[in-house]
Amino acid sequence: MRLASQPKGERYSPLFFLSSLGAGGLAVSFFMYLMWMTPRPGQPIPTFASLLAAFQEGGMAMQAMIVVSLLAFLYFAVTHVRLLVWNLRQAAAWKQSEAYAAFRQGNAESQLMVVPLTLAMSVNVAFIAGAVFVPGLWGIAEYLFPFAILAFAAIGAYALSIFSGFLGRVLTEGGFDCAKNNSLGQMLSVFALAMVGVGFSASAAMSHNAVTSAIAFMGAALFVTAALVMGAIMLVLGFRAMMENKADKETAPTLWIVIPFVTVAGIAIYRLNMALMHNFGVEWAPGSVFSYLTFLLSLQLVFGLIGYAVMKRFGYFEHFVTGEGRSPGSFALICPGVALFVFANFFINPGLVGIGLIEQYSVAYFALYLPLVALQLKTIQVYWKLNGKLVAEEQPKPATLAPAE
Repeated sequence: MRLASQPKGERYSPLFFLSSLGAGGLAVSFFMYLMWMTPRPGQPIPTFASLLAAFQEGGMAMQAMIVVSLLAFLYFAVTHVRLLVWNLRQAAAWKQSEAYAAFRQGNAESQLMVVPLTLAMSVNVAFIAGAVFVPGLWGIAEYLFPFAILAFAAIGAYALSIFSGFLGRVLTEGGFDCAKNNSLGQMLSVFALAMVGVGFSASAAMSHNAVTSAIAFMGAALFVTAALVMGAIMLVLGFRAMMENKADKETAPTLWIVIPFVTVAGIAIYRLNMALMHNFGVEWAPGSVFSYLTFLLSLQLVFGLIGYAVMKRFGYFEHFVTGEGRSPGSFALICPGVALFVFANFFINPGLVGIGLIEQYSVAYFALYLPLVALQLKTIQVYWKLNGKLVAEEQPKPATLAPAE
């Protein structure tokens, strides 16, 4: 895919970072097959060594799954990095424009949180890539966890500086237009906080060093707590504005942002419980795991139905996906598809398999994956469609920008 030199300057929006975020999420989605369908004795995640052993000892189906998953992961990981670099360059030019100064004075200022959100995804993708592609790297993982913690601490500090600047301005100077907050666009900022939290939680769950695990646990707790508290506030504000002023058609996909928010915060809390169990002797029964995952998946499905009903009535998909409508906010459609796929993997494996309701590799097990594969393929199709329309060099005109409020 060739990247456009435009949009830039006056016509850029930070929501274009969602193109890079979506590619990173799709890379992680293919990692899920390796995570749950390959043997990894004594290891929390698959590694180069475990995948090599699974490939050598497995049948043709296992070998094909490993090869396809690795190639797909690599493709979307490279796409993620390319789009991240492109966006950083475009954003640098945009910050020199008058449009940027005006942007910093409105509701949409919180959209700047998409930058640390995407950077946090980059660290996650890099961590996975190192584990599955670099021989022997997992053997020194305990030495790498502190660096991962430092990386997420730096990204978290950056996110907090943006978010506190936005909140400080609107709480001391006012100017937040509640009537134009008729979407869940403000949830994007708290999604970034949750993404930092889930990054910390990985080191908490996977490290066997009590000090490292505890420090990562505290970092995850801080950012997940901030995300949950501020998320509740933004959720109420958004729905109040929508019920009073109706939802905005262009920003309607933000109704689905609750899905990736629940996935990221939910996995973070799941990992923190694993850290307590592995390192500090706190048991978490399989039945409790199943109950926890079931309630969160139900919450995602509720918001999925609400968002779909609103976008269907607006004719959003016909206009902004398959039609001529152009909005960088359309990339917000990718995260929910990825997030639901990823969280459903947790529901099936630690959830249903964990309580013995179904057996791994059984007919029922693979039957449950059929709708997930369909969801993943549909998400990829929409992603390619949006990239071709909004990011590819052939775009005939700049995107129409109406920032999510």
